[in-house]
Amino acid sequence: MIDNIFLQLSILFGITVSIAFLMRLLRQPLVVAYIVAGLVAGPLFLDITHGGEKFFEAFATFGIVLLLFIVGLSLNFDFITRVGKHVFVGGTIQFLVTASLGFLLMQAFGFAFIPSLLVSIAITYSSTIIVVKLLTEKKDLESVYGRYTVGMLIVQDIIAILFLISLNTIATDANVFLTAITVIGKAFFIIAVVYFLSKYLLPRIMDTVATSSEMLFIFTIAWLFGIASLVSLMGLNVEIGAVIAGISLGASNYQREITSKMRPLRDFFIVLFFIVLGSELQIGAVTSAIQPSIILALFVLCIDPLILFIVMRRLGYTRRNAFLAGVTAAQVSEFGFIIIFKARELGYVGESELAIVTITALITIVISSYFITYNEQLYRFVRPVLERFGKRDGEQKEQKKEIYPVWIVGYHRIGWKIAETLTELHIPFAVIDFDSTAISKLKHRGIPAFFGDVADVEFLEDLPLDKTKMIISTIPEPDDQITMIEHVRSRNKHTLIIANLYENRYSEAFYNAGANYVMMPHLLGGQWISEILKNHTWSKTTFKHLREEQREEMRLRFTMGTDEA
Repeated sequence: MIDNIFLQLSILFGITVSIAFLMRLLRQPLVVAYIVAGLVAGPLFLDITHGGEKFFEAFATFGIVLLLFIVGLSLNFDFITRVGKHVFVGGTIQFLVTASLGFLLMQAFGFAFIPSLLVSIAITYSSTIIVVKLLTEKKDLESVYGRYTVGMLIVQDIIAILFLISLNTIATDANVFLTAITVIGKAFFIIAVVYFLSKYLLPRIMDTVATSSEMLFIFTIAWLFGIASLVSLMGLNVEIGAVIAGISLGASNYQREITSKMRPLRDFFIVLFFIVLGSELQIGAVTSAIQPSIILALFVLCIDPLILFIVMRRLGYTRRNAFLAGVTAAQVSEFGFIIIFKARELGYVGESELAIVTITALITIVISSYFITYNEQLYRFVRPVLERFGKRDGEQKEQKKEIYPVWIVGYHRIGWKIAETLTELHIPFAVIDFDSTAISKLKHRGIPAFFGDVADVEFLEDLPLDKTKMIISTIPEPDDQITMIEHVRSRNKHTLIIANLYENRYSEAFYNAGANYVMMPHLLGGQWISEILKNHTWSKTTFKHLREEQREEMRLRFTMGTDEA
């Protein structure tokens, strides 16, 4: 049996790698290759996994546990606060509306109440792994729509975790209310125990084990499976224990190192999870699932983005950002797989529902990957239709009547110092930034501030940039700045535009677009230290004074409305 399992794994990974090469050529996420490999290796085709089902299912469980552990480890509640309450409100509304409409579709297909509920919830979540990877490749992770989408995914992760806890209460043959109270009581007890350990015991242990990277890795594994086992002994899912273990370590100073060490292990087992998922599809279940899957996929790809678009527009976002966020989130998440996989294990759904979610996920992941890659082209194509949804918020319309001699694009790092200088010179100015926290602080100080993305031409059109004397950009993204420079230059040839650049290779593109000057921090830093060497004594006293001035500058910075590094 051992040799047989080894041979099965070898063939499985051989098939997976071959399909993965094809998926890379098609610019598809590798998760598609994993599921397709499972389909090929399963009873639908080669039936390679026959005889080792328990072995592969155990590996799949490890994959789920490790994935949820890293989700808990990376669960950034501060990010939601930093992006703004709109993310929580929008994410919750989008979840409720999408799940409700999905439930009605499943009921229309003739499915029972609980399977309909579980499938509709499973297809509601968007994939954090796929979205973050593709946005990172496009360098859109820090854009307005990118930050909103990631914030919404965090909200969805929280909802998914709560739903996983509630799976124990969804039973037709038990007292749901009593079960729910019991589960909540157990959850609170476990959270209290883990919180106590994390606050008073874990920091001391972590400081000791972190002196060795191998020891840190071993301790992390032990902590993960220890907490998961404790939760399992309490009668809850081990997956919930994995999330709790991750959250408890997420607050430590070693969170990043733990994540980097655990990710390769997670990737290995999560590959097996998706292979097992694909391999467990039966011919009969797939045949009956094709029609519902296609309709649900169309719903996820078309109606779900429309729902998010409407929600974001109501919250004051531009058409472009609302549209881009909508198409970015148009796929079924790995959480959807986990929920339906776990629901089938608990007996709430059957092979048919598993096939529906899997096929729907495959269709949406494949198509949405192209949506994300070519989202700007897609937006330009549908923009004439979207313009019927109305103009921007009234608040921005009222503010655009004001003319400001100077505009600062990007407040943190460099912009805050420019703002202080303009204030000392009594020159009116306004700030553009996509950090809602910075915008709130600026408005609190009485400084005109506009939340938006300069890569969004619609946003720029609502601002009187063509009548200003000077625009100073401090943001790092070259493409966004070029878009802004070209937009301003098309309306005013006389505005002075100062851009910011960290890479020399874009300088000519900036000047060709119409920039009057490009700041390069590395050159300015070199020039500054050269002036120090030329005009100051080379002594400890000189650099002591410079150090004191630097500390005073940083103190000033943290009191002037920005606290980002």
